[in-house]
Amino acid sequence: MAWALKLPLADEVIESGLVQDFDASLSGIGQELGAGAYSMSDVLALPIFKQEESSLPPENENKILPFQYVLCAATSPAVKLHDETLTYLNQGQSYEIRMLDNRKIGELPEINGKLVKSIFRVVFHDRRLQYTEHQQLEGWRWNRPGDRILDIDIPMSVGIIDPRANPTQLNTVEFLWDPSKRTSVFIQVHCISTEFTMRKHGGEKGVPFRVQIDTFKENENGEYTEHLHSASCQIKVFKPKGADRKQKTDREKMEKRTPHEKEKYQPSYETTILTECSPWPEITYVNNAPSPGFNSSHSSFSIGEGNGSPNHQPEPPPPIADVSHTSELMLVNLLPTSTPQEAQQWLHRNRFSTFSRLFRNFSGADLLKLTREDVIQICGPADGIRLFNALKGRMVRPRLTIYVCQESQQLRDLQQKHEDADAVTSTFFVYHAIYLEELTAVELTEKLAQLFSISSQQISQIYKQGPTGIHVLISDEMIQNFQDESCFVLDTMKAETNDSYHIILK
Repeated sequence: MAWALKLPLADEVIESGLVQDFDASLSGIGQELGAGAYSMSDVLALPIFKQEESSLPPENENKILPFQYVLCAATSPAVKLHDETLTYLNQGQSYEIRMLDNRKIGELPEINGKLVKSIFRVVFHDRRLQYTEHQQLEGWRWNRPGDRILDIDIPMSVGIIDPRANPTQLNTVEFLWDPSKRTSVFIQVHCISTEFTMRKHGGEKGVPFRVQIDTFKENENGEYTEHLHSASCQIKVFKPKGADRKQKTDREKMEKRTPHEKEKYQPSYETTILTECSPWPEITYVNNAPSPGFNSSHSSFSIGEGNGSPNHQPEPPPPIADVSHTSELMLVNLLPTSTPQEAQQWLHRNRFSTFSRLFRNFSGADLLKLTREDVIQICGPADGIRLFNALKGRMVRPRLTIYVCQESQQLRDLQQKHEDADAVTSTFFVYHAIYLEELTAVELTEKLAQLFSISSQQISQIYKQGPTGIHVLISDEMIQNFQDESCFVLDTMKAETNDSYHIILK
């Protein structure tokens, strides 16, 4: 019985010991964190609670990645320890991203001596905006016609081959590069974070973006579809110099915090290392073509034209009805009477296919009403000036224009009809325009020969009637000193020696 009575006592001892151990383990938590240190937002900021970041398995923490991408821009000091880094960029400023080969010896030998393809994207960080990305980008395209969200600064970039930018993908660029060689690409982001914020009363907070890089190698068919590596970082884009001001403001705020509060925040780093992430889900973009030129033959690559922006692949011309009745003049110079369909044909024939979708509802009159500033704002400086010049379609003004009249023939014809020669002279003389570019006597001879419908060899000499009726031989220097739009009456004399003529300008 005594033994039986001891059992509950032993249970009580064991139970009380467990309670004391559990209380002791709990007591340490309060002392370690402190009442002021505990914050639910800190807990929610952990990767397992963050919806914006895809959690990576623990074994990947010490994994050496094949490539590393470094954005040469400082991270913000106002980022908490468990949050992702945030980097501020200025709109339109060129920022370097270094493409580093991080492979160990013997890793991925199949890409040794070969090129890989990287696709750069600027996408939304917030899932709310990711779900409506198409509508957001279409709205931006409407407000900023002719502009791109992401561009490559080709003159500053090193080691990139065949950069491309599809006109329908405003936020995407791509290029080939050799991992064994130094490669740095300079990117420009032209949108700002507040452009995608609902306007209220001013001072709206800009939305964060992500710069994501997906790298692919060739498959057996020479297509770059086999995924190698993806990485991204979080950015915010401000108006020019706004990123510098924001970085300074964050730094000043951190300096005012106590040392205890500073421990909760990450230090600011001079560069931003992109962290590994899942490949961008739009695999159809990789497989389908905006890159018809990316294949196994790398013998020739183009770098872009005009203003140095990446090559725009023209869209295929839309189906156009039979325009065989259209005159050749309309194909050279756009007419105000041209229909939108004819205007589209004119754009394609003059190498403006990139903007055909933008101007799909414009008639000839609509296009011709655009001012030089309008066209530059829509199409950018290089293409805008070229389009404006093509729209006006004016001939280059000649260096010298003179007007001539055939005196002898005119008088003979008119004397048969009228008796009053003075009245005839003032009323019926018809002049012909001669346009000179080279300002030489030989050029003038050829133009006069065309006027008389004879060969230039039949014109022996050309004279200009001077003071007191003298005949001065025409020279290059004399023609260069003619006043523009001077008027001359031509008289012809038969040469004495051969079957040719002398022409006198009176």
